[in-house]
Amino acid sequence: MSDATLEKLRSEALRLTAAERARLAHDLVQNLDAPSDPDAADAWEQEISRRLDAIDAGTAVLIDRDELSRRLKARLVRG
Repeated sequence: MSDATLEKLRSEALRLTAAERARLAHDLVQNLDAPSDPDAADAWEQEISRRLDAIDAGTAVLIDRDELSRRLKARLVRG
């Protein structure tokens, strides 16, 4: 898309009402967040189900919020 076309779209979008801009922004972000792999959503659903089943069965190793925070900070420090 050319810069001129993009600028025209931007200009037209800014003339929309706040509600219309919010809807447009939502749709654009949804599109960016959509998995590029069509099978990814199904794979994530299966993984979530597997993890929930492990929690329900008592076989999952869970950590509390403080431990999660400690691990995340350690990863950030390591870069």
